[in-house]
Amino acid sequence: MTTSRTRPAIALGRVRDLLDDDGPAADEYRVLVDRLWPRGVKKERLVLDAWDKDVAPSTELRRAFHGGDLDFAQFSEQYRHEIGTSPAPAALLDAAREAGASTLVLIYGVKDSQHNHARLLKDVLETDER
Repeated sequence: MTTSRTRPAIALGRVRDLLDDDGPAADEYRVLVDRLWPRGVKKERLVLDAWDKDVAPSTELRRAFHGGDLDFAQFSEQYRHEIGTSPAPAALLDAAREAGASTLVLIYGVKDSQHNHARLLKDVLETDER
Protein backbone atom coordinates (compact mmCIF):
# COMPACT_ATOMS: atom_id res chain seq x y z
CA MET A 1 0.00 0.00 0.00
CA THR A 2 1.36 3.39 -0.89
CA THR A 3 1.11 6.49 1.24
CA SER A 4 -0.11 9.83 0.00
CA ARG A 5 3.51 10.96 -0.41
CA THR A 6 4.84 7.94 -2.22
CA ARG A 7 4.92 8.23 -5.98
CA PRO A 8 3.82 5.02 -7.68
CA ALA A 9 6.11 3.49 -10.27
CA ILE A 10 4.96 4.41 -13.77
CA ALA A 11 4.63 1.74 -16.47
CA LEU A 12 3.29 1.74 -20.00
CA GLY A 13 0.86 -0.70 -21.58
CA ARG A 14 -0.45 -0.95 -25.10
CA VAL A 15 -4.18 -1.63 -25.51
CA ARG A 16 -3.69 -4.52 -27.96
CA ASP A 17 -1.36 -6.28 -25.51
CA LEU A 18 -3.89 -6.10 -22.67
CA LEU A 19 -7.09 -7.23 -24.38
CA ASP A 20 -8.95 -10.02 -22.63
CA ASP A 21 -6.48 -10.28 -19.76
CA ASP A 22 -7.60 -10.54 -16.14
CA GLY A 23 -7.19 -6.84 -15.52
CA PRO A 24 -4.93 -4.96 -13.16
CA ALA A 25 -2.92 -6.72 -10.49
CA ALA A 26 -3.89 -5.82 -6.93
CA ASP A 27 -1.15 -3.18 -6.71
CA GLU A 28 -1.73 -1.66 -10.18
CA TYR A 29 -3.87 1.25 -11.25
CA ARG A 30 -4.54 1.01 -15.01
CA VAL A 31 -5.62 4.14 -16.83
CA LEU A 32 -6.40 4.65 -20.49
CA VAL A 33 -4.74 7.98 -21.32
CA ASP A 34 -6.18 8.47 -24.82
CA ARG A 35 -8.83 11.06 -25.66
CA LEU A 36 -10.66 8.58 -27.91
CA TRP A 37 -11.62 5.00 -27.12
CA PRO A 38 -9.43 2.62 -29.17
CA ARG A 39 -11.03 1.79 -32.49
CA GLY A 40 -12.43 -1.72 -32.76
CA VAL A 41 -12.11 -2.50 -29.04
CA LYS A 42 -15.21 -3.41 -27.05
CA LYS A 43 -15.15 -1.87 -23.59
CA GLU A 44 -15.58 -5.22 -21.86
CA ARG A 45 -12.37 -6.52 -23.49
CA LEU A 46 -10.15 -3.91 -21.83
CA VAL A 47 -10.21 -3.99 -18.04
CA LEU A 48 -9.22 -0.61 -16.59
CA ASP A 49 -9.48 1.32 -13.37
CA ALA A 50 -10.08 4.60 -15.17
CA TRP A 51 -10.14 6.43 -18.48
CA ASP A 52 -8.48 9.84 -18.10
CA LYS A 53 -9.07 12.02 -21.15
CA ASP A 54 -7.73 15.07 -19.30
CA VAL A 55 -4.09 13.91 -19.57
CA ALA A 56 -4.41 13.17 -23.29
CA PRO A 57 -3.27 15.68 -25.91
CA SER A 58 -5.89 18.21 -26.95
CA THR A 59 -7.95 17.32 -29.99
CA GLU A 60 -6.19 20.00 -32.04
CA LEU A 61 -2.71 18.78 -31.08
CA ARG A 62 -3.61 15.13 -31.67
CA ARG A 63 -4.99 15.93 -35.12
CA ALA A 64 -1.98 18.05 -36.09
CA PHE A 65 0.44 15.28 -35.12
CA HIS A 66 -1.46 12.40 -36.69
CA GLY A 67 -2.15 14.51 -39.78
CA GLY A 68 1.56 15.09 -40.30
CA ASP A 69 1.50 18.83 -39.57
CA LEU A 70 3.89 18.34 -36.62
CA ASP A 71 6.87 16.07 -36.26
CA PHE A 72 7.38 14.23 -32.97
CA ALA A 73 9.74 16.86 -31.56
CA GLN A 74 7.18 19.62 -32.17
CA PHE A 75 4.37 17.47 -30.82
CA SER A 76 6.43 16.63 -27.75
CA GLU A 77 7.15 20.27 -27.00
CA GLN A 78 3.52 21.32 -27.39
CA TYR A 79 2.14 18.36 -25.42
CA ARG A 80 4.59 18.92 -22.56
CA HIS A 81 3.41 22.54 -22.47
CA GLU A 82 -0.25 21.44 -22.38
CA ILE A 83 0.20 19.02 -19.50
CA GLY A 84 2.66 21.30 -17.73
CA THR A 85 -0.05 23.91 -17.35
CA SER A 86 -2.77 21.44 -16.39
CA PRO A 87 -3.76 20.03 -12.99
CA ALA A 88 -4.60 16.70 -14.68
CA PRO A 89 -1.21 14.95 -14.23
CA ALA A 90 -1.20 15.64 -10.49
CA ALA A 91 -4.81 14.47 -10.24
CA LEU A 92 -3.87 11.23 -12.01
CA LEU A 93 -1.04 10.60 -9.53
CA ASP A 94 -3.40 11.37 -6.66
CA ALA A 95 -5.97 8.89 -7.98
CA ALA A 96 -3.33 6.15 -8.17
CA ARG A 97 -2.17 6.94 -4.63
CA GLU A 98 -5.75 6.94 -3.32
CA ALA A 99 -6.26 3.53 -4.92
CA GLY A 100 -3.24 2.26 -3.00
CA ALA A 101 -1.37 1.41 -6.19
CA SER A 102 2.36 0.84 -6.21
CA THR A 103 2.29 0.97 -10.04
CA LEU A 104 0.40 3.34 -12.31
CA VAL A 105 0.02 1.80 -15.76
CA LEU A 106 -0.58 4.29 -18.57
CA ILE A 107 -2.55 2.51 -21.30
CA TYR A 108 -2.39 3.83 -24.86
CA GLY A 109 -3.79 2.68 -28.19
CA VAL A 110 -1.29 3.76 -30.85
CA LYS A 111 1.01 1.23 -32.52
CA ASP A 112 4.22 3.24 -32.16
CA SER A 113 5.59 2.40 -28.71
CA GLN A 114 8.42 4.97 -28.93
CA HIS A 115 6.75 8.08 -30.33
CA ASN A 116 3.55 8.58 -28.37
CA HIS A 117 2.06 10.83 -25.74
CA ALA A 118 1.92 8.11 -23.06
CA ARG A 119 5.72 7.87 -23.06
CA LEU A 120 5.95 11.67 -22.73
CA LEU A 121 3.36 11.65 -19.95
CA LYS A 122 5.35 8.96 -18.14
CA ASP A 123 8.45 11.19 -18.26
CA VAL A 124 6.49 14.15 -16.91
CA LEU A 125 4.91 12.12 -14.10
CA GLU A 126 8.25 10.66 -13.07
CA THR A 127 9.83 14.11 -12.79
CA ASP A 128 6.84 15.95 -11.30
CA GLU A 129 7.78 17.35 -7.90
CA ARG A 130 4.26 17.09 -6.48
